Amino acid sequence: MDMDAAAFEELVIDELDRLPDDMVDGLENVVFVVEDRPEDGSLDLLGLYDGLALTERTQYGMGELPDRIIVYRESHLAACDDEDHLRDEVHTTLVHEIAHFYGIDDDQLHELGWA
Repeated sequence: MDMDAAAFEELVIDELDRLPDDMVDGLENVVFVVEDRPEDGSLDLLGLYDGLALTERTQYGMGELPDRIIVYRESHLAACDDEDHLRDEVHTTLVHEIAHFYGIDDDQLHELGWA
């Protein structure tokens, strides 16, 4: 599948807007970033939460750099056959990475069907 960076970013924004309010309302000091590929150049990773989960924070205040949720465009495009599949994968990736922000680990995500 092929999609330029601007169109993919719009798709990610659209999928973010579709997430339930109670999932995104608690996100503080988090930015969403679209990158082409992970630093290692592989296409294996669809997304990444780069930050400290709420459950691991002792003090968190002013001046902290924002946590980042990264969605990898080329990884998603390589994994998907059409736009519907792409939307589903982006949605799942967003939920997965937001769950890490809230302190939900991969084992719990597997149990819930989101990993």
